[in-house]
Amino acid sequence: MMGTINGPGLIILLLLIGIISVMRIPSEDTLKLRRSALEWSLAVFAATLVLWCTMDIGGQFQTIVPTQWVDYQLKQAEPFWVGNFQWGPILLAVDGVSIYFLILTALLIPICIVISWNSIKFLLKEYLLCLLFLEVLLFGVFVTLDLLLFYIFFEGILIPMFLLIGIWGSREEKVRASFYFFFYTLLGSVFMLLGIFQLYNQVGTTDYLVLLNVDLPERTQLWIFIGFFLSLAVKIPKVPFHIWLPQAHVEAPVAGSVILAGVLLKLGGYGFLRFSWPLLPAAAEYLAPAIILLGAIAIVYGSLTTCRQVDFKRLIAYSSVAHMGLVSIGLFSHTMEGLVAAVFLMLAHGIVSSSLFIAVTLLYERHHTRLVKYYRGITLSMPVFALIMMILTLTNMAIPLSCNFVGEFFSLLAAFEYGLGMGILAATGMVLSAAYSLYLYNRICFGAASNFLLLPRDLNRRETFAFVPLVILILLMGLWPSAIITPVNEALVASIGGA
Repeated sequence: MMGTINGPGLIILLLLIGIISVMRIPSEDTLKLRRSALEWSLAVFAATLVLWCTMDIGGQFQTIVPTQWVDYQLKQAEPFWVGNFQWGPILLAVDGVSIYFLILTALLIPICIVISWNSIKFLLKEYLLCLLFLEVLLFGVFVTLDLLLFYIFFEGILIPMFLLIGIWGSREEKVRASFYFFFYTLLGSVFMLLGIFQLYNQVGTTDYLVLLNVDLPERTQLWIFIGFFLSLAVKIPKVPFHIWLPQAHVEAPVAGSVILAGVLLKLGGYGFLRFSWPLLPAAAEYLAPAIILLGAIAIVYGSLTTCRQVDFKRLIAYSSVAHMGLVSIGLFSHTMEGLVAAVFLMLAHGIVSSSLFIAVTLLYERHHTRLVKYYRGITLSMPVFALIMMILTLTNMAIPLSCNFVGEFFSLLAAFEYGLGMGILAATGMVLSAAYSLYLYNRICFGAASNFLLLPRDLNRRETFAFVPLVILILLMGLWPSAIITPVNEALVASIGGA
């Protein structure tokens, strides 16, 4: 029976109406296509903000203290969801965690449209529809409460991303990169499907709220968790499941890189957060040391590999491996600091990494090279770009008052609570992050103007406006982190405490 359409249901309905509206516009009317797609994506973003402002989280802020799950005092708390929309067996809802991933997704899509306003020279209508369909699928991942439907949305994302990289990619190896991305991630996701089948075989349903109240045997949990892990580890990506990432980033258009870095890499962390501890607590606790070790390896390996990159887009891609390794440590550290830090750092990384990809793509569009050695003295001709790049570089280094600082501070706190050695390895990643971030900025922006490049024009208004909301969020999240930490903490208390 269909319920009242509100919350996430209304947002998805609004987005579907926008897709139909764009489909009705002739392909020849490119200006109207761009404006229509931008207007509908901004309307969806506004709707997510309204949903966030009207959410009744309820309850008091729980103090974030190191807590072993076996000693957790709120074990019997009921998970809560708001903005429910039910149509037959399909239940869509958001909580204090998923709402921020909805907002992040809704923010990045219009930015992708703005930043690629003039760069898409063919099949513009198909490109815009691809972005809007991708937004629908991403919303579905974050609002569905059925595991099978989650898997359908999770895998459906591969199709528009495959098209974005293979059709609108920027270099000659784009088709190879798109197939590489598609089959690598599809193969890992097959194991998740097997795990969902096993859950259905054990319980007789894939309803998330029902599965929360089921106590599965530990051996069954272990096999199901391994299936989920092999799929989600590809998406984070964990070492050694990260091989597809640099190639996909390098060949993708700017919108593809932004969505990959901003949202797709967060699907793995979101999946672990949503399914590991609430549904499979025994298996998650048993395998936590191995997963945390992989996270530490990703931090050191990703940071060292980043330091030796000569292609600045590949450099930023490998830095994502290091940052997401820190997210893995937070997720499996058995502390509330770690979980809150993982969510906060995923959101912060989604903003900062997306901004960096936009920045280096703007340089590539002006000079048609990604090799760092050809750049020097950009500050002389592009002072606005240099200022924005400085803010992004300092944020990537997790300087205080930036969003990355809050996430990495709590992540390091969780790592040191877990073990001194793990904390030292995690802190090493921060030192190396400062090294490659400062190297990139110093090489591109300082010094005399390069003899290999013509003096380029600075950012225009459209390009500057694309950075403005991202820079504002970087500063706001660093100055006012409680706006995110409070509802995230309460949502985790409710969901994991009730598991």
